[in-house]
Amino acid sequence: MAKIKIKLVKSKIGKTEKQKRTIEALGFKKVGQIIEKEDTPQIRGMIQKVSHMVEVID
Repeated sequence: MAKIKIKLVKSKIGKTEKQKRTIEALGFKKVGQIIEKEDTPQIRGMIQKVSHMVEVID
């Protein structure tokens, strides 16, 4: 399966609890961190929910 790289570009401070939990579920610990995940519909949906906070690389 294809991989997707995601970068956290904005802090989760001041965001809703649901958005904070989504960022944590994706695996982010700090701003600027880049993680690699499987490109599944579930991950794409999570990225879409916090699209204003993350950036897709590739």
